[in-house]
Amino acid sequence: MFFIAMDKRVAVFLKRAPQWKEEMTLLRNMIMDCNLTEDFKWMHPCYTHQGKNIVLIHGFKEYCSLLFHKGALLKDPEKRLIQQTKNTQGARQLRFQNTQEIEDQKTTIQSFIAEAIKNEVEGKEIPLKKTSEYEVPKELLQKFQEDPSYKKAFDQLTPGRQRGYLLYFGSAKQSKTRVSRIEKATQSIFEGKGYNER
Repeated sequence: MFFIAMDKRVAVFLKRAPQWKEEMTLLRNMIMDCNLTEDFKWMHPCYTHQGKNIVLIHGFKEYCSLLFHKGALLKDPEKRLIQQTKNTQGARQLRFQNTQEIEDQKTTIQSFIAEAIKNEVEGKEIPLKKTSEYEVPKELLQKFQEDPSYKKAFDQLTPGRQRGYLLYFGSAKQSKTRVSRIEKATQSIFEGKGYNER
């Protein structure tokens, strides 16, 4: 077994976890057998190889999971990996609801980790969608027609900021919410800021 130093922040995170404590601890122990460095990123235990993110432990209301940062590259003939949302491009999850499920999938978990490490070593990348491939909500198209200066300001945003707004506007289920978000974002868009920038 290859020993890696345990990050104190992960120990605190697990100690304070309101649920999935046993499951996440078991996942941590399995991962630590895989020659990865333990870190704490995005408020979660994260495991890296030569500075590259490999897998993250997450706890949700209905399940806990392993999030593979480039999971879309992993071979998954049994379709165990889950794309969290339709807009998630590269990351994929393995979900668990109890320790037995984790124990039963130990070989699969460690196989995915080994493949993810190999992919990083080989420099494999996920081809990301271009901004032009994202769906533009009809409410935003209507705003562009009504106010050409809004469209001009939106078009001058960086591609990443444009994608952020498209995802933010489009994630609202109701049209009136999408319209409200578009209106509230006006000043930030005209200032060249992303939707969550101050």
